Amino acid sequence: MDFSDPQTQTYVMIAGGVALVILLMLWSVLRASARAAAQVTTMAQRVDQLATGQAQLDGNLSALSQTQGQIGTLVEQRLGEVQINMHENLAKVQRGTGENLAKMQQQMADNLGAQQLKLQENLANMQLRTNQSLADLQEKLNQSLMGNAKQTATSLTQLQERLATIDKAQENITKLSGDVLSLQDILSNKQTRGAFGEIQLNDIVGKALPRDSYALQVTLSNGKRADCLIHLPNPPGPIVIDSKFPLEAYEAMLASQSEAELKAGIQMFKTSVRKHIKDISEKYVIEGETADGALMFLPSEAIYAELHAKFPDLVREGFEARVWIVSPTTCMATLNTMRAILKDARMREQAGEIRKALKNLHRDVEIVGERAGKLETHLRQAGEDVAGILTASSRASKRAHKLDNFDFEELAPDADNVVALERQPGE
Repeated sequence: MDFSDPQTQTYVMIAGGVALVILLMLWSVLRASARAAAQVTTMAQRVDQLATGQAQLDGNLSALSQTQGQIGTLVEQRLGEVQINMHENLAKVQRGTGENLAKMQQQMADNLGAQQLKLQENLANMQLRTNQSLADLQEKLNQSLMGNAKQTATSLTQLQERLATIDKAQENITKLSGDVLSLQDILSNKQTRGAFGEIQLNDIVGKALPRDSYALQVTLSNGKRADCLIHLPNPPGPIVIDSKFPLEAYEAMLASQSEAELKAGIQMFKTSVRKHIKDISEKYVIEGETADGALMFLPSEAIYAELHAKFPDLVREGFEARVWIVSPTTCMATLNTMRAILKDARMREQAGEIRKALKNLHRDVEIVGERAGKLETHLRQAGEDVAGILTASSRASKRAHKLDNFDFEELAPDADNVVALERQPGE
């Protein structure tokens, strides 16, 4: 027997259901038999206990026997009915299964036909779309190729322009390289390097101070020539600014490749800076002629920053020698402070003139006040006169208006009452 067959599985399920019904009925019969046996036992006990109930017990036993016979008959009838119903149900299930199978086969055939038609339509539509996409793609490729050709031509034109720009920039770079080499040549020579620092100092001082407040290349009483002398008032007095450029020692320190070279470069840089501080302190600080200090101008911000970052002992030595080291940036700030000092000193020098001018200004203000009072009196009198004139003009206007509206006919005399005047001689 093939249990994978759906019909066989259906028969097995029906047979299982019938067997389950039969078992339930047998169980019911057994329960009834068990109850009957219990009743017989009870009756036997009662027979033993009650001899007088023998007749009734016999009747009950007869009734029990009849009941058992009826139960057996009912079980047989029920079993027959169950077998008949099972056969009928099996026939109905078989017929329904055949009908369902036929319907399913028909539905599957219909579905397969519809899906085949739909698949053919989809294939046709897909082919049309594919053809259209290929045509669009070919057109886009053609347009893209044309656009790429134009863009390539434009790019080549722009490339040529940029190459021309690069050539021009190359020329500028070549020129700048020449300028850098010239600057290196200038800085490599100690004399030209000193002139470079002096020119930078002159430019900064000229931008920060009035022309009459400083002098360039001034020879002091000791015969030493200072790069710049600023005429500050006492105290502190005229102060000297001298340009120093320890470039060789700085470059030797930066170009060192070993520890020994670095130490030698540092020592050379310290020695050079100390010498500059000493020279300025001895040459340009003259008691009674200049201030008690001077400025050392470093025309390089890099050297100034290196000095303050790694050699603070040199800066302190400069403070002790009353030589203050400045860079182009700090020099401009210092000169602006000096400019404020010069302005304050000039204002103090002109304080008498300012007080005299203020006194004259105060007198002029008083005169203006007096003249304004008189003008007010005249204006008030003129206002009163104008008001009187306006009042008289208003009265005259009213009288003229009355005369203009006067009715002469009402006052005309009658002809009979007219008195003739005597004619005078000669009329």
